[in-house]
Amino acid sequence: MTANWEKIEKNLGVLEVEVDAEQVAHALDKAFRKVVQKVNVPGFRKGKVPRAIFEARFGVESLYQDAIDILLPEVYTKAIDETGIEPIDRPEIDVEQFGKGQSFKFKAKVSVKPEVKLGEYKGLVVPAESAEVTEDEVKAELERLQQRHAELVVVDEGPAQMGDFTSIDFEGFLDGEPFEGGKGEKHSLELGSGSFIPGFEDQVVGLNIAEEKDINVTFPENYQAEDLAGKAVVFKVKLHEIKRKNLPELDDEFAKDVSEFDTLDEFKADLSKKLGERKEKDAEAARETAIVDKAAEAAELELPEVMIETEIDAMLKDFENRLRQQGMTLDLYYQFSGQDEAALKGQMRGDAEKRVRSNLVLEEIAKAENLEVSDEDVNEELENLSKLYNRPAEELRGIFAANGYLENLGADLKVRKAVKFLVENSKSE
Repeated sequence: MTANWEKIEKNLGVLEVEVDAEQVAHALDKAFRKVVQKVNVPGFRKGKVPRAIFEARFGVESLYQDAIDILLPEVYTKAIDETGIEPIDRPEIDVEQFGKGQSFKFKAKVSVKPEVKLGEYKGLVVPAESAEVTEDEVKAELERLQQRHAELVVVDEGPAQMGDFTSIDFEGFLDGEPFEGGKGEKHSLELGSGSFIPGFEDQVVGLNIAEEKDINVTFPENYQAEDLAGKAVVFKVKLHEIKRKNLPELDDEFAKDVSEFDTLDEFKADLSKKLGERKEKDAEAARETAIVDKAAEAAELELPEVMIETEIDAMLKDFENRLRQQGMTLDLYYQFSGQDEAALKGQMRGDAEKRVRSNLVLEEIAKAENLEVSDEDVNEELENLSKLYNRPAEELRGIFAANGYLENLGADLKVRKAVKFLVENSKSE
């Protein structure tokens, strides 16, 4: 096999490949063994038709597409390895020659990772982040815990307040007619959560049990349902129930209930210590991010659109998984937020571009500094993942290998080494 790569513009080029006739013959043999199992020829059982009779009846050309499908993935992968290119998208294949007794020639138009011209990345100066814990931060943490351990108590009298948990019936009307998806019964709504259309929850505040009210709101201009976007509507609402948080006292008893400490002072001291440890980790992460951002900004490269779109898709999938863990779906999120997929992807685009740029620059720094990932590095990472997921490291290795992720794991570790290199070679203001 011979393979030649020629760049034609930016990150686009043509890969020309030629495979000898012997490999073509092997591929045709495999194609015949596959196809012959499916054909019916009088006088022969399925799978038992002689090759000569098959070709006389159907023509050897009937095997070509299957043979190409068998041969192409293998030789394309070898051609990539041989030329050292890094494709970022599916190639456009143009078969120039394929036939019995002939070599197989094809051209592949391939998008590859862009060239990265590194700027200054050693000795970068970034501000030092403070890890000092203030009294206000300890107080805020205590109040957060107080809210978490609050008891929800049914309120029998008095109007609904912001922060209450309510149960309501509602039905929406546009120009006097009910609209689809605008009705709910005994719906749980936390006032102030922002989970309904802007202005809706504010107007529930003040309602008493069993009281009814017409609520006037306007859907956002970018609402996903085009027939409602920007429209003024009326919701008929009835309040069924109010629950309110009953906050526990911040005293020694509270400390005993939520921790292993006997006094509030001991608990506060432990909180301060843990907050300090958390702030140190956050400061370290912020420092890493600032250094990587500086190195990325100093580099020159053109971001391929396909890499940005791939990153956006990955971010969207991650976002969907996090919503699912909270008991919500993307469709519900779109309904509550008034967005659609295009709008959400648009919001993610800036971060996606930043991620792609940073990763490409870090990969280039790893090359420039000859940062390599050893077998020991991979084994150590598998052991760490083993503890995280409570599964044997070798089992995880098998899963990674079966899904083709071991190489990705190595690439991720190399990027981490590049980040570590940048941090070790940076300075603080």
